[in-house]
Parts: sequence; C-alpha cells; structure tokens
Amino acid sequence: MNAHVHTSPDAIYPFDARGVAKRFRHAAIFGALDSLHPGETMRFVNDHDPLPLLQQLQARYGAAVEITYQQREPGAIVIDFVRV
Repeated sequence: MNAHVHTSPDAIYPFDARGVAKRFRHAAIFGALDSLHPGETMRFVNDHDPLPLLQQLQARYGAAVEITYQQREPGAIVIDFVRV
C-alpha cells in the first residue's frame, strides 16, 4: 500500500458521499477534513443538499474551513471545503 504524499498546497481531493453508507458518512467526512492541510480542498459530491452537515461543520471548524458551493441543483450537489 502506498502512503499518500501531499505534493501541492492547492490540491483538490474528491469525496463522493453517495458511495459511503449513511451511518458512516459524517464520521468519514470529518476524518477527511481533519486530514487536510491548509490550502487543500475536499470536493464533496452528494445527491442532496447536506444542510445539517454544514451546520455541524460550522460548529466544529468555524472559520478553519471555507464552504463554497460549486453546483447546487436537485440531485447534484458539489461543495468545496477548503482548509484555511
């Protein structure tokens, strides 16, 4: 197994929540965000707007994570989470 090497501070890492079991989703998302270095982005894809998750992220990370919608259409949500 190869270790992941962070080679660029502006790297974008995909996270497709549709492939993660619902009971594990939030824990997986928090773990992924915790592993980001400043300047890195997690590009989150989901089939619905995760408003409760966004509230949890604001409470947990505050200004340490920027949240920007890239796509916000029914059935197709793409959000960039940037570690500040």
